Formats: sequence, C-alpha cells, structure tokens
Amino acid sequence: MAPRAYWKGTLKLSLVSCPVVLYPATTAAEKTRFHMINRETGNRLKQQMVDAETGDVVESDQKGRGYELRKGKYVEVEPEELEAVQIESNHTIDIESFVPSEEIDQRYLNHPYYIAPDGKAAVDAFAVIRDAMKDQDRVALAKIVLTNREHIIAIEPLGKGLLGTTLRYPYELRDEDQFFDDIKSPKITKDMVELAGHILHTKAAHFDPAEFKDEYENALKALVKRKASGKTIELPEPEERPSNVVSLMDALKQSLKGRGGKKAAAKSHARRATGRHRAARKTHRAAARHRKAG
Repeated sequence: MAPRAYWKGTLKLSLVSCPVVLYPATTAAEKTRFHMINRETGNRLKQQMVDAETGDVVESDQKGRGYELRKGKYVEVEPEELEAVQIESNHTIDIESFVPSEEIDQRYLNHPYYIAPDGKAAVDAFAVIRDAMKDQDRVALAKIVLTNREHIIAIEPLGKGLLGTTLRYPYELRDEDQFFDDIKSPKITKDMVELAGHILHTKAAHFDPAEFKDEYENALKALVKRKASGKTIELPEPEERPSNVVSLMDALKQSLKGRGGKKAAAKSHARRATGRHRAARKTHRAAARHRKAG
C-alpha cells in the first residue's frame, strides 16, 4: 500500500489533464539517529531559545523573524507580511516545455518525487502523457508550488509512472570558476594518460546501487545493538596514518615502471621458454639419429 500522498493536484499538457499525486522518492527513516539526553537521568533534553546578548531565555510569544542587514542589525518581518508574499498553490503542474535530458545540468537536480495517477478515472490521460513523453525521449519542465514556494520540476517517464525532480534556481549554484581557476595545467605525457585509461578500463562496471554499502550506518546499528544488549564495547586502537604523501603523478609514474618491468619479465620468460623448446628439439633429433645409426 502506497504511503500518504505528499501533494495532490492536476497534471496538464495543453488541454489534456489528469489528477495526480506526488510521493517523496527518498526517505531518511532508516538512518540511525540520536537524541541529546541527560546522562544522570537518561531523559531526553529540550532546547531553549536564548538571547545572544543578554543570555535570557526567550518565550514563544517573544520570538520573531528578522533579516540581517549588517552584522547585528536586523529588520523584523511580521508573520502576516510573510503570508502576503507567499505563493498560493493552484494544485496544478502545468507543463510548459520539453527539453533534451542531456541538456539538464546535473547540479540543478534537487529533490525527486514519484508522480502517479490519482484514481482510476485519471489512468487513461496519465498514460497518454507518459507514453507521449517516452516516444519523444524528452523531459518536461513545469512549475509547481510546494510549501508556499514555486519550484521548477523536471518530469520524465519511470516505469508505469513519472519521476518529477525539483530543480534549483541559478542563484543557488556556486560558480565553478572560483574553485577551478587556480587548478594548474601540468604537462602530462601520453604514457601517463594511457596508463590511467588502462586503470579506468580495469574498473569498468555498470551502475548498480544495490552494491552501495553504508559502512558507517551498519557500524552504528551494530554499536547500538551491542550497547542495548549490555555487551562491552572495545574501542579500536587509532590507526597510524602514513606520513609520506605520494601524489597521483608519482603513483602513475611508479605504476608505469611496474608495467615496464612486467613486460621485461614476460619477454625474459618467453626467451627462456623458447631456449628450452629449442634444446628439447635438439635433444630429440640427436636421440633419433642415434637410434637410426644403431
């Protein structure tokens, strides 16, 4: 049974529309979480809001929202003023355009949602929109209002349903130049690139998330289980990290030498094997001549 819908509304493609529901495609319910507790009583702790300057505890009726204009200077915004600028949802996903999927920068992808038809009457129209998108091999771009904010959502077929992924706005992305401009462009030899390519080739695989193992999460679950059963937890000795830092370039050069050594060893082995074969043939011919003379 599907969980409770996160959002209900209408998916529209021009004059074709159908009722749909949205479900979050991800969950953090299985992650191990901890609460702050009182060590002496074992009771859970509650946080209080405290005035940063006076240190006084602030009660609920004293709390407000403020935007920091400059250090320590805030302009207060009233709840009704915030409500006045909030976008009211019309509960409609109105498809505005279709774009090639490869044109969507992966950095813009935000939160994924499953989109399914809402009721039997919606199935036909839903299937028409879904299958038309499959035939065109394009991603739909639409607008949707979630929690009083308007989002751009990218929609694409996924099995019998649709996958909708909200997109970030350009102002939410950092410019890569401020991080990449200082990266040097060293001269790399062709042999190094070929060796790196060989390493990549040996590790070639297909994307299979079933192989992803969250070792830290598994360790947390095991820790909690042992503690709850009253078992003693033995802390491991801290590992000593090697002090000699080997750069990737040095590692590639060393690997390149190793590969050359293996080639030389293979050639030497081949020469020895050839010599043994020649000696064996020579001995065989001499024995044959001896038998013939006898």
